[in-house]
Amino acid sequence: MTMQLPTEYMKALLQRCVEEDGGLHGDLTSNSAIAMDDTGSYALHVRNHGTVAGLQPIAEAIHVFEGIDLTVLRGDGEEVHDEQIAVLTGNTRSMLLAERPMLNILGHASGVATETRKFVREVAGTQCSICDTRKTTPGLRLLDKYAVTCGGGTSHRMGLHDAALYKDNHLIALTSLQSDLASAIAEVRKVPDLKFVEVEVDTLEQLTQVLEVDVDIVLLDNMSNEQLEQAIAIRDAANKKVLLEASGGVDLDTVRGIAETGVDRISVGAITHQANWLDVGLDSIDG
Repeated sequence: MTMQLPTEYMKALLQRCVEEDGGLHGDLTSNSAIAMDDTGSYALHVRNHGTVAGLQPIAEAIHVFEGIDLTVLRGDGEEVHDEQIAVLTGNTRSMLLAERPMLNILGHASGVATETRKFVREVAGTQCSICDTRKTTPGLRLLDKYAVTCGGGTSHRMGLHDAALYKDNHLIALTSLQSDLASAIAEVRKVPDLKFVEVEVDTLEQLTQVLEVDVDIVLLDNMSNEQLEQAIAIRDAANKKVLLEASGGVDLDTVRGIAETGVDRISVGAITHQANWLDVGLDSIDG
């Protein structure tokens, strides 16, 4: 399910981009060459193949730029190939001011959605979902995670504030993996609207211990496919309704085999931090 990207978030992002681009004096080139009241029409054009992301939130926030309208032709989550995805009409200066912020956002977000779709396709037919991580573009986490869902992936926790994930650097500080961890989890369960409690393990022995405490997900870090299958058997034998998530070194060549072990989730940092931008351009359609 595609998550919602708040309109106010996109307005603020576009405004930051305009301030970054325009500086103190605005668009020197357009303001010196184009009449203030000139109008026109331009198309947003994806020039290669991929999955669209970021277009609908931009459309909802477009009036950050005065005097222009945006008509959406293709929706977020749709696959396109060398085609128009939207049409801009209105004040030419405003459209050229909007051009680079829109293209940067669309190119970046659509690249993340496109990379995510590749992984989602690789695990099709299994019960496994592809999840993102916190390895996101600094300052653009909400956009990155929105793009993941446009590509068919699952958004993991948004940050440190909405779910608990106890990793090795947390566990090393505990005297007892079971009793101290159980106490920490009991404390964090008091937080309203907590999404889940997850614990990372490196060994099957740790998994057996962690299954004795109140967890929702266990992260199986850098385990072989054989170990993943053993982990599932341990979980099932314990009769625990705990999700098992594989992580570490996942790529398009290995993700199918990992999914076929029967794990419930695979977290993939590459869908955000190794995605290539989609090529999106703004082309005049006047005359």
